Amino acid sequence: MTSYLNTENIARSKDGVEYHPLRPFLPENAKVLFLGSFPPQRKRWCMDFYYPNFINDHWRIEGQIFFGDKNHFVDLETKRFKIDEIVAFCQEKGLAFFDTSTAIRRLQDNASDKFLEVVEPTNIHALLEQLPHCKAIVTTGEKATETICASLGIPEIPKVNTSVLIPHPSSISLWRLPSSSRAYPLAFDKKVEAYRQMFSSIYK
Repeated sequence: MTSYLNTENIARSKDGVEYHPLRPFLPENAKVLFLGSFPPQRKRWCMDFYYPNFINDHWRIEGQIFFGDKNHFVDLETKRFKIDEIVAFCQEKGLAFFDTSTAIRRLQDNASDKFLEVVEPTNIHALLEQLPHCKAIVTTGEKATETICASLGIPEIPKVNTSVLIPHPSSISLWRLPSSSRAYPLAFDKKVEAYRQMFSSIYK
């Protein structure tokens, strides 16, 4: 199984600064680039890939949308996600993943975005140079949306379930979707519908 860990970054994380522990996942055919804020602490991971926290519903949302089964990517017995199936699915559908921050400090010992201090924002344009077919960037939380808007000079932060065009030669939309974290106060079915609308606009 291919490892997506960035061991060099993990090794240089020190003095309270964490560098991104995963390599960008950028399939050549990607039409959608998901950008969160930053992965949770490793103790909360159940796999070495994006959205690794078992109680985060990102992969349940995708399972429900594309397979009609929220547990399609879930191994209920081991309480892990099925990473090989997830990676193959993302490669087939053209889904790319990284985060809006390459380095952060955690101001508290938890996974809350509001306690993340951005030390080094991600170079979004450098990511897009590797994704010639990208049609949409999707942020999945307030921190990620604020960070990318600051990085790209977008003056007004889009509201949840809306999109804006980003400054780029290609017509690429920035979609702000509700967080897949269970801490975000929205019913699972409503999150599914929000993500479904985004996918429907891209995969016409």
